[in-house]
Amino acid sequence: MKRQKLGQHYLVDPDVIRKMVSTAAVRRDEVVLEIGTGKGSLTNALKDVCKSLEGYEVDPANFEETKELVGGRNVRLHLADVFETSPTFDVLVSSLPYSRSSDFVEWLSQKKYDRAVVLLQEDFVEKITSSPGERSYRSISAIAQISSDIRLGDRVWKNAFRPQPRVSSRIVTFLPRIRLRRPQIDLIKRLFSLRRRTLSSALDKAGVGPAASGLDLAKRVYHLSPTEVYQMVSEVSRA
Repeated sequence: MKRQKLGQHYLVDPDVIRKMVSTAAVRRDEVVLEIGTGKGSLTNALKDVCKSLEGYEVDPANFEETKELVGGRNVRLHLADVFETSPTFDVLVSSLPYSRSSDFVEWLSQKKYDRAVVLLQEDFVEKITSSPGERSYRSISAIAQISSDIRLGDRVWKNAFRPQPRVSSRIVTFLPRIRLRRPQIDLIKRLFSLRRRTLSSALDKAGVGPAASGLDLAKRVYHLSPTEVYQMVSEVSRA
């Protein structure tokens, strides 16, 4: 997979790196996970503040470069796609490849952890924090808001990266709320693919039976609050 296809923009601004590490407030007894180590700048800062660091990278050249830069017995680097694994960690700190943002939110929504501090492109942040009825309110918005308390931090401008992306980014903190299961995520995605249909019609089209009790069947899917979406998928999964 080519680096451009991965959406890799390497974080190089030391002030932003310090801000991310400070925001994460990692304790010495905690295990840290980094997704997409890139060339190791953030990895190098994280290794000194935690009990152990698990770093995942899919680009072989970046993996080797990070291995040369980052030493220490408390660092384990993996040439692998973390979204196909289930590592155990306390804190996640990452500058994520833009192309994997949705994968990240779905993956994180199923995990047990304490907090996650990540850099995300600003237009994606707007999407995951959108309100019901807004044009950008999609399945990923509901998944993110059901599973996490999302807190917005500093904006990060394009010149903090090499090469520069087309858009600015934002430091975002995720605090866990509700752990979702894969079938629940898949159902949310199926229903939001019919987002302009009524709830009754969307449930019928998705082949999952009657609507959850107490919900307005005439309501459009994209007008359902995250709480209503979770109520619906929970009751359907129990039926």
